[in-house]
Amino acid sequence: MKNMFKVLFVLFVFTMYPKGYAQNSQLWDDYQRDYKNGKPSELPNFSFAGYHHSEKGIPDVNYNLYDVTKYGAVANDDKSDKEAIRKAIAAAIKNGSGIVFFPKGRFLVNEDLDDRKPIDVKGNNIVFKGSGSGKDGTELFMKNYLPAKDPDKLWTCPYLFQFTGGGKEEVIAQVIKDANRGEHVIRVNDAAKIKVGDWIVLRVQNNAADLIEGDMCGCHVDKTWTSLLNKGVYVNEYHQVMDVKGNSLFFKEPLLHNVDKKHNWSILSYAHFEEVGVEDIAFVGNWHEDFVHHKDYVHDGGYSMVKFTRLANSWIRNCRFTDVNRAASIGLSANVSVLNCDVSGTPGHSSISSSASTRVLIGKVNDSSSQWHAPGVTGACIGTVLWRVKYNEDTSFETHASQPRATLFDCIEGGFFIGRGGGARQNLPNHMEHLVLWNYKEIGEPETDFEFWSSKTWFWKIIPPYVVGFHGAGSTFKKDQIKVLESLGTPVDPESLYEAQLKLRLGELPLWVKNIKNL
Repeated sequence: MKNMFKVLFVLFVFTMYPKGYAQNSQLWDDYQRDYKNGKPSELPNFSFAGYHHSEKGIPDVNYNLYDVTKYGAVANDDKSDKEAIRKAIAAAIKNGSGIVFFPKGRFLVNEDLDDRKPIDVKGNNIVFKGSGSGKDGTELFMKNYLPAKDPDKLWTCPYLFQFTGGGKEEVIAQVIKDANRGEHVIRVNDAAKIKVGDWIVLRVQNNAADLIEGDMCGCHVDKTWTSLLNKGVYVNEYHQVMDVKGNSLFFKEPLLHNVDKKHNWSILSYAHFEEVGVEDIAFVGNWHEDFVHHKDYVHDGGYSMVKFTRLANSWIRNCRFTDVNRAASIGLSANVSVLNCDVSGTPGHSSISSSASTRVLIGKVNDSSSQWHAPGVTGACIGTVLWRVKYNEDTSFETHASQPRATLFDCIEGGFFIGRGGGARQNLPNHMEHLVLWNYKEIGEPETDFEFWSSKTWFWKIIPPYVVGFHGAGSTFKKDQIKVLESLGTPVDPESLYEAQLKLRLGELPLWVKNIKNL
């Protein structure tokens, strides 16, 4: 590793400060100054993550109610409710919006005589709503696993509930001017097909040597990383257009990656649905084996519950996932919030993850199940925020390769060690630039001279991150593998980077944030 990275390593004499004393963060002071002066900052702006850019809370919608019991479902009767649920979904979609409602009780969704297919939901403004995820609420019980599409490809098990966007993705413009990370404007060759309010995709896939070199930030590219070397750097940012002036597009959100026109950045239409929700439901599987990573497709994904694909401004809240292999995945989506959810029961494969999505907010999640991969990111994610998430000491966060970028782990409490990042060798590194660990509280055994770019194994490679206020167990780090190391062993002020950036942008912290912090 080259010694080119700026390291802010602050040693505190603990006898001078009471235990838990929060130190002022210089990195935050620099961010505030740059923000107020309209200058680019070293830290990404994570405050735009989540439902409607975190500017308003998830709504209690008043759509028409489609009670599954009106379509043949009966709670607690030992008979399958799968087809009744499908009928309620179809009625809501036909209406153009609706609440698919589940009263209290246990509903059976994958019994012995049921088909081994997922329950698909394809529509705007569709909300799955139960009567609570606790003991006396709504439980959707999955007795039998769903088989993989290809048994030799362990990752091809479908999720039981698949919420999928619609539309057509096509190239509608080309970028003709460079733009910097943090800016809100892109210049294109022809904006005729783009209007105010549209969601678009800003994309590049290019294996130009200078682009790869810039994204690697001085780190070595291994010859086995064929995805990066052959297919190239892949960035996929979803943006909402706030204004169109001539051929200039003004986005609601700042760019999260520098844009160099010579690398052939494109603007594509975004095939998606919006305002889709899942809330107040316990999703319970029938997974009770001792988990073995990559043993077979059942272990890796047989009992997988909720998948969002191509959704914007959507949410999962107040849900529980028990005895599952995979809890929930947010894929190819933008500004989705997953809030106040629990993962419990028998340990399985993965918890709640952002997959190739933009600005997903995963907050107030408690994973007591010790999933192999704790909440995290996979694929070409960018701008993901994991906020006030907890998990056990015997697991660690997911950074599952295939070029995730700009991820904030904010006020996390859980284990911390290598080996749980994930990702095939050809898809490394595990994480690209701008991984930020902010006030991460480590529990369990400490690490000594922890490496983000492991010299001992091929499967743990992270571009030097920002580590601020890391505390708890007493781990130390290889300092030449960190871009910024600040206040090791002691939390910093502000406690939450996401909250501080949001408050700075809006002038005050939204009420919904204050409320959910106290849950």
